[in-house]
Amino acid sequence: MEPQNLIGISEFLLLGLSEDPELQALLFGLFLSMYLVTVLGNLLIILAVGSDPHLHTPMYSFLSSLSLADTGFSTTTIPKMLVNIQTHSKSISHAGCLTQVSFFSLFGCLDSLLLAVMAYDRFVAICHPLHYAAIMRPHLCGLLVLLSFLISLLGAQTHCLMVSKLGFCTHVEIPHFFCDVPQLIRLACSDTSTSNIAIFLIGTISGLLPISGIIFSYYRIVSSILRVPSAGGKSKAFSTCGSHLAVVCLFYGAGLAVYFTLAASSSPGRNTVASVA
Repeated sequence: MEPQNLIGISEFLLLGLSEDPELQALLFGLFLSMYLVTVLGNLLIILAVGSDPHLHTPMYSFLSSLSLADTGFSTTTIPKMLVNIQTHSKSISHAGCLTQVSFFSLFGCLDSLLLAVMAYDRFVAICHPLHYAAIMRPHLCGLLVLLSFLISLLGAQTHCLMVSKLGFCTHVEIPHFFCDVPQLIRLACSDTSTSNIAIFLIGTISGLLPISGIIFSYYRIVSSILRVPSAGGKSKAFSTCGSHLAVVCLFYGAGLAVYFTLAASSSPGRNTVASVA
C-alpha cells in the first residue's frame, strides 16, 4: 500500500490505556480527578503568588510560570482522552494530532527550561547572596522566561513540521492515549532518518542542556553549602532549594523512566502505562 502524507489522512486512532469496557469508567474517574487536582493546585499557586506582595520574588515568579506550563502540559492530552472515553471514540483528527504534538513539545520543553532557570536562581541566592538583588532583577527574570518560551516554541514548531512531513499508511492506530512523536515515527511508512536526527537534536536542547545547567548549579550550591561552618546554616541553605530539587527529581525521574521503558519494551500496553507515570 502506498504511503500517504498526513494531510491525506482524515484521522488517527488512539488506542488508549485499555480496551476493556469495564475499565473505562474507572479510567475516566481516575484521570478526571488527577486533572482537576493538577489544574486546581497550579491555579491556587498562581493566585497565591499574584495576590501576596511578599511572594513577588524571582523564585515565586518562576514557580508561577512553571505552574502555568504544567497546567498547559496536562491540558494538552488528558481532556481529549476523557472525551474519547466518554463518547466511546478513539479518533483524533490530523489537525488535532498536530496540535497535540506541538503543545506537548512546547510545554514539556518549557517545564524543563524553567526548572533550569529556577536552579540558576537558587545558585545565585546561595552562592552570591549579597549580589542576589542586583543580579536577579525583574527584567532579567522576564527575559529568562521569555527566552525559555521562545526556545520551547521553536522546538514545538520543529516537531510539528517534522510530523507533518511524515508519510503514513491508511488506518493508523497509535498505541497511546495521545499523539506522541516517537510513536508516530514508528508508524510512518516513509523514510524517518531525518525525523530521528531532528528528535535527537531537539531532545539535546530541551533535555540535556537544562539537565547540565541544573547539575552544574547544584554542584556549585553543594560546594558552597559545605563551606558553611554551622550545621544550622547548612540546614537553612539546603531548605531554600529542597522543594525545587524534589520537583526536578520527580520531573526528570518520571521522564527517564518513561523513555527507558519505551526503549526496552516492544509492548504497546507497557509503553502506554509507563507514560502515565
